[in-house]
Amino acid sequence: MNDRPSRDHLMSTTTGRPSSDRALVGVIVSLGLLVAVVGSLGAPLITAVAQHYNVSLAAAQWTLTIALLSGAVTTPVLGRLGSGPRRRSVVLVTLGIVVAGSLLTVLPLPFAVLLVGRAAQGAGLGLVSLMMAIARDHLDERRSASTIAFLSVASTAGIGIGYPLAGWLTDLAGIRAAYGLGLVATAAALVAAVAVIPQAPARPANRVDLRGALLLTVGLLALLLVISQVGLWQQHTVLAVLILVVSLLVLAAWTIVEARTDKPLVDIRLLRHPAVAAANLVMLTGGVGMYLLLSLITRYVQTPAVAGYGFGLNTFEAGLVLVPFSLLGFVAGRLMPGLKSRFGARTLLAASTTVVLIAFVLFALARDHLAEPVIAISILGVGVGAFSAAMPSVILAATPAAETASAMSVNQVVRSVGFSIGSALGGFILAAYTTDVFPHETGYTTAAWAGAATTAATLLVIAALPAQRR
Repeated sequence: MNDRPSRDHLMSTTTGRPSSDRALVGVIVSLGLLVAVVGSLGAPLITAVAQHYNVSLAAAQWTLTIALLSGAVTTPVLGRLGSGPRRRSVVLVTLGIVVAGSLLTVLPLPFAVLLVGRAAQGAGLGLVSLMMAIARDHLDERRSASTIAFLSVASTAGIGIGYPLAGWLTDLAGIRAAYGLGLVATAAALVAAVAVIPQAPARPANRVDLRGALLLTVGLLALLLVISQVGLWQQHTVLAVLILVVSLLVLAAWTIVEARTDKPLVDIRLLRHPAVAAANLVMLTGGVGMYLLLSLITRYVQTPAVAGYGFGLNTFEAGLVLVPFSLLGFVAGRLMPGLKSRFGARTLLAASTTVVLIAFVLFALARDHLAEPVIAISILGVGVGAFSAAMPSVILAATPAAETASAMSVNQVVRSVGFSIGSALGGFILAAYTTDVFPHETGYTTAAWAGAATTAATLLVIAALPAQRR
């Protein structure tokens, strides 16, 4: 790109100190990994939180839900703020909020304070898009592409690191130790960011569209809340439908407002680009399938054998099942930048989605032995890693450098919605097959084939993606 030398020059002149590309890449990827680890702390600790605070499992589930909701709401706001000249300050302030939230999760305070802390931690989920913008502005084109790809993988596959660590620390020293991991990691990340994150290139300051931010917050909160609460659909179906309709109407109103705003929170014109629109649709449907299979396998292997299936793994052991998911995801992500130059991002998206489809079919047909779900989740890791690494290329190819943070923040929100739908879909199907404590094993088969159908539909959407020049 013609402006790359000027951005490299800006990197060295605007920070006021020499900046090492290697150190910057390390901090960028580490922050993406940290976001995944801290965000995943809620899932393996739900039972332990319920016991420690003497609350119901439904209440303890909010330690995960509230972090995801917080991340979905703050991501587009941070994306817009991060597109301006004060991106470094936005990153540092956000990390400061995450550290403060991490401290609240460790202190022996009431359950409500724990939820506040988890909400503050969830704000860090919006940092991924800012890290992508930093890589695009301050690294050469080749290193920028590989860093963005690996960052996208780290922010997804990194949950395989958080799960077993949280389970092991909980079994060893209680939930405070597990949450303490988050405090230590976020504090270290803040120190590293202060030392390494550069100033943004000189650009006009971005005014945050408060009206758009409010509409998007209300719409996303209602949408993610209703699709993540399976019990609400089971017990209050009419209310759930009403909330869903209201959320969609609010989001439609937000779209109209943004299209008519001079300085919008999200540039709707970019989202209308065929490649960007199709890529976000791919992210939505692909996210549904990926998280559906991930949740199915982790739940299946923890089911005690008394149910007639399952392997009765504890939290730590179930976390270890996710390790190959993460490791193979990282490997696949590292390979994608080199393969993209040969095959193109669209071809790699199709190939990675096909790998996810294979994982679904394997889990649907074979899970009598522990090795079979482990193989399925390993294959899923390859697919998710490759998919996550290829996705940013499709969007950034049609996005100006100055709008990187904003465009990728929308993609991150779409991913959160897809993950939430996938989790809820699995819960719905398994609940329909539950007559006692545990669902009938047929429910897992039905859910797996439903996910396979969603993944196959994703392949059709990918086929509609415009071909990219290489």
